[in-house]
Amino acid sequence: MSIPLDCKEEQGSLSRCLSISQEKLLDRVIQHAELIYRVSEESCSMFEEMFVPSPLRLQRNQAGYACITKALPIPSSKSEIQQISDKWLLHSVLMLVQSWIEPLVYLQTTLDRYDDAPDMLLNKTKWVSEKLISLEQGVVVLIKKMLDEGTLTTTNSEQGIFQYDVQPEMLESVMRDYTLLSCFKKDAHKMETFLKLLKCRQTDKYNCA
Repeated sequence: MSIPLDCKEEQGSLSRCLSISQEKLLDRVIQHAELIYRVSEESCSMFEEMFVPSPLRLQRNQAGYACITKALPIPSSKSEIQQISDKWLLHSVLMLVQSWIEPLVYLQTTLDRYDDAPDMLLNKTKWVSEKLISLEQGVVVLIKKMLDEGTLTTTNSEQGIFQYDVQPEMLESVMRDYTLLSCFKKDAHKMETFLKLLKCRQTDKYNCA
């Protein structure tokens, strides 16, 4: 479905990733982010149509359904995004990616419990989860290449950013999963936007919107 980043922790593969030029690696990372966002959109729409009653489709934006990454120091307004450095663009992407790895694994588990969840939805969720790990590895190498430094330590999962009940009521479970999918779609779009802004800055620093 896409060109592999080749950044998995297998013998020799990380060195292959390091040997790719910075420009090509950034292009591949952007391609991964684009695909992840597109598939997350498809997954969210499919889930909404199949499981979420129409009157409840707007409730994910109300109190009690806050996105799990809301507490992260990620810029949100256009002016904030324009002002942050390349370093913080990359670290913001990495924070978002790492924050979603565990919730997406959980989402696969909970979707398996739905009686009529189509294989296509399960496969899309699994694909996104795998690609997210690949994207994380690509961003880590990009940080090493572009900034000549290691990554900032992020311990969001250890701080309990993602918490869930073992057996919630079915409707509550549906709404929570819907919120996860919706929030991930929004954050996947942020990842793509940040990476494309970074790419623009490499080529046309003064005309990046």
